Amino acid sequence: MTTPQSPFELFGIDSLITAEDRAVRDSVRDFTDNRIRPHINNWFETGATPVRELTQELGKLGLLGMHLDGYGCAGVSATAYGLACLELEAGDSGIRTLVSVQGSLAMYAIWKWGSEEQKQEWLPRMAKGDAIGCFGLTEPDFGSDPAGMQTFARRDGNDWVLNGTKKWISNGSIADVSVIWAQTDDKIRGFVVPAHTPGFSAQDIPGKLSLRASTTSELVLDGVRLPSTAVLPDARGLSGPLACLNEARFGIIFGALGAARDCLDSAIEYSRHRLIFDKPLAGYQTTQLKLANMTVELGKAMLLALHLGRLKDAGILRPEQVSIGKLNSIREALAITRECRTILGANGVTLDYPMMRHANNLESVLTYEGTSEVHQLIIGQALTGEAAFR
Repeated sequence: MTTPQSPFELFGIDSLITAEDRAVRDSVRDFTDNRIRPHINNWFETGATPVRELTQELGKLGLLGMHLDGYGCAGVSATAYGLACLELEAGDSGIRTLVSVQGSLAMYAIWKWGSEEQKQEWLPRMAKGDAIGCFGLTEPDFGSDPAGMQTFARRDGNDWVLNGTKKWISNGSIADVSVIWAQTDDKIRGFVVPAHTPGFSAQDIPGKLSLRASTTSELVLDGVRLPSTAVLPDARGLSGPLACLNEARFGIIFGALGAARDCLDSAIEYSRHRLIFDKPLAGYQTTQLKLANMTVELGKAMLLALHLGRLKDAGILRPEQVSIGKLNSIREALAITRECRTILGANGVTLDYPMMRHANNLESVLTYEGTSEVHQLIIGQALTGEAAFR
């Protein structure tokens, strides 16, 4: 019997990561092992996660907006951010979602498109975890087609007045500030909306079977009056929110692989100790074929993720390449979590093991930040030059 290796050891993944990025990864892995794993089953089962407490702890670790520069943000490499997402999602997709929405959507929107006053007011507090943000783009009837949004902002003197509804908004009901995207007479614009603004309300969406450790809400804007300083001055048109989505999608490329790795590690360990007909389950050819196939796909996906991370660090990563990564990672991660569950049989459907929890979560990751079909069409347009969305 040879000494067992982990899936990433077989691919020599560590040799492809700088010492600085490995240090970030290892610190996030320690946080996940010590702070998330002991509690995640209870948080998932009850749907009650201490989000504000966790956000402050994540802020102390420098994980919120960690890939941004200035304003109290850590300014780490894109690859380090991706590896952090991987380790967080190995704990649970809901925890990685919290960090992604805070840093890659809400903070990034203000960092990229906001005024200096908006940046100074919100980014340092959000980086510390003292303020929580959310990103209001999706609506009840407009998800994959955000250009059709019905939320509207009209000018009234020097003010803006917003009316509309946003749905499936992570962190919505606990956020101190929302970045809201709305139609105007001059294209789609973004607005910074503090939670206490009259006419703004948020309520959690009940009955979720996925991302139960994450807060998901509906936002209602009923005559929300904002000063002219609330608008993001440098965002005009759909390119503004889409740029933010690409930041979040990049984190998913790595993050989904964390869920897959966690399931595969658990399945390997289980198979080595589970006896079937007086022999370890790992000793059967069928089990090894499954484990080998899953390891190959996980390793290939990780190599692609690292390649895309390098492209992003070089400043040359294109949106269609992000779509390739998101499509591949979530597709392979879902397949791996489901296959791992079969190795555990009935045990795999309980919270004693992570497979079903990760699989349920990944069903949401499959469709948020762009469905697989949307990413296929983005790739198809890049290949053919023809847009086939309509």
